[in-house]
Amino acid sequence: MAIIGGTGDQGFGLALRWARAGQRIIIGSRVRARAEEAAARAISQLGGGARVEGMENPAAAAAAPFVVLTVPFEAQIATLKSLQSAMKPGQVLVDVTVPLEAGVGGSPSRVLGVWAGSAAEQAAENAPKGVRVAAAFHNVSAEALQHLDSPVDCDVLVCGQDAETRQAVRPWVERIPGCNFVDGGPLANARTIEALTALLIGINRRYKTSHAGIRITGLDSAPPKK
Repeated sequence: MAIIGGTGDQGFGLALRWARAGQRIIIGSRVRARAEEAAARAISQLGGGARVEGMENPAAAAAAPFVVLTVPFEAQIATLKSLQSAMKPGQVLVDVTVPLEAGVGGSPSRVLGVWAGSAAEQAAENAPKGVRVAAAFHNVSAEALQHLDSPVDCDVLVCGQDAETRQAVRPWVERIPGCNFVDGGPLANARTIEALTALLIGINRRYKTSHAGIRITGLDSAPPKK
């Protein structure tokens, strides 16, 4: 797994959780030194057996079948353009971008309008041809991810271009203790999920916490209809 923007809070938290689960993780950054510093910090927290390394974004994206994009919304398109020659058809790109107003000086508890419909759909329009795009992990608290002694109390809604792509993300959700996979349907549904992130930020501020998450009740063990 490569995490583009893995030096930020969300990306670094995901890196910690997946590396702790025994996965090889590549942290990507525009600056290789920053990626290597974050990788060293992760290994320091997890122990010497953790498989974490740092690379520049294109090298990281080329080195893994799964790529998670955790950059700020205002950097999303430019970052994807930098990956055009690195990613290949068949790879899975998991977009975690949220178009928050904070990126243009507004409120972090409101979302911007996006011409494509959502940040995830914008990612699909700008991803290299043949790359499979999903959207997930928006509503998982970055701080909760980094509190390794506690499970993460949050369901993860996964949207994607097709059911196969969504199911491909499922093992990565289930490697995080406390997280449950929920099939969120087509990629267009990311519009709602991204807006939920802004809602949770507002709830966190009002309740003076940073761990608010979501749970979907009433589901049984049967797989959803495709």
